[in-house]
Amino acid sequence: MSTDADFGERLEAQTAAYLARIDDCVRLLPRALDEYAEGGAYRETVDEIDAIESECDAQVRAITGVITSAGPDDIGLLNTRINFNESALLDFYKELDVVANHTERIVQEVAMMRPSAEVDSFASMREMADRIVEMTAILGDVVERFVHGLARSDATETLTAGIESIRDLESECDDLRNDAIATAFADDAIDQPLVYRELAILLDELANTIEDLTDRIVVIASKEPGIVTEADPSSEKN
Repeated sequence: MSTDADFGERLEAQTAAYLARIDDCVRLLPRALDEYAEGGAYRETVDEIDAIESECDAQVRAITGVITSAGPDDIGLLNTRINFNESALLDFYKELDVVANHTERIVQEVAMMRPSAEVDSFASMREMADRIVEMTAILGDVVERFVHGLARSDATETLTAGIESIRDLESECDDLRNDAIATAFADDAIDQPLVYRELAILLDELANTIEDLTDRIVVIASKEPGIVTEADPSSEKN
């Protein structure tokens, strides 16, 4: 029979593998945009993103299955934080899967809409992709440490710096989204500015999803004193 330590280790290992594939998926986004802009074999990268997204779907189903099928003997005393937060944690993993899903949708929309890459609006969107890659890498570290904190009743984790970095990068994405849209409608050479508007909003929705995941972490961690997600206001007075 599995011990409670085995359950926590298994959840952490599966989560780490899942996050690695999400990161692989998102890292292909800038490459796909560059290949598209250069007239390269971007459709092969789109196919690669599709394949990784399918893997992510299977991985998240396995993870949620581990959580929902675990009984008291599996979870044990070491993982009471998992037990207390099971419903919120299942919702969290479902939202995490949106990152790969949305990455797939963005590259598919670019392939279908075929916007010109020789305009400033496309350049702004390309910058958004870089910010999103940064956000995803930070998110991976934050989530791994968050799950470790939940899987160990005596664990302590401070996630403040990562969460704040993600929020800052999301704000940069907001500015780039606004630049992309404003430029598209101001440039008379662009025949279909709504195409750039839609793509910029899709990229922004991906950045928002990543930030929303940190908000979910903050909510769950608010009931777990061993997991710190917000800076201590008293420490900022000095």
